[in-house]
Amino acid sequence: MSNMNTEMKSFIALSDVISLLNMSSGFLSIICSVNNSLNLAAILMIVAIIFDSTDGWVARKTNRHDEFGFGKNIDSLSDIVSFGVAPAIFIYSCINTTPGIFQAIVILISLMIVVCGVLRLTRYNVISDKVNTTDFIGFPIPGISFILATFYLSGLYNHYIALTLSVIVSLLMISNIRYPKFDNMLLIGISAILIIILILPINIVLFNVNIPAIILLLFCLYYLIINLIRR
Repeated sequence: MSNMNTEMKSFIALSDVISLLNMSSGFLSIICSVNNSLNLAAILMIVAIIFDSTDGWVARKTNRHDEFGFGKNIDSLSDIVSFGVAPAIFIYSCINTTPGIFQAIVILISLMIVVCGVLRLTRYNVISDKVNTTDFIGFPIPGISFILATFYLSGLYNHYIALTLSVIVSLLMISNIRYPKFDNMLLIGISAILIIILILPINIVLFNVNIPAIILLLFCLYYLIINLIRR
């Protein structure tokens, strides 16, 4: 071990670069939230999800041999930026209330998102090689960013509903409920098209409601609720 090659090039692979693009999108979302560019912040969280969905596929296609778990660690660390800190800062910036009891509640719920995200990812890293299942244990962490982003972009955003959803989703992330991985190719294809429409400057709006955003939000909420009911 003392003769181990510690040069970065001996660890990093193409899939890790994609994980870093995930993290970069999350970081830029945080910057946008701080600067009150909330539409762009929401879109960047969705972009982060696209990169997060791609890195594992690239690792498999390139036959990544990750002897030391570098890829797993960089993926988790990137996820906590994009799907822990980014949505927490986003919801805090959305509400941006004056000091008082409500602001304290918002801060605590924002912190809860980060804490539950860290717990969710740490548990995954601990059990990933020990539990024989293809399901997610606990609600997948990108879901919190996806729900908040699409809810905001839908045009139906409401502070109280967003805070309630944040608490529910955070608790489900650290629950023992199993969520099956996505395998419905038709639904994945429709979602991909809607995401592309959403992140491009293509406005499909009806009665002030962004149609792609609300459909994507409903898809995600259905996935969240139906597996909760089936438990």
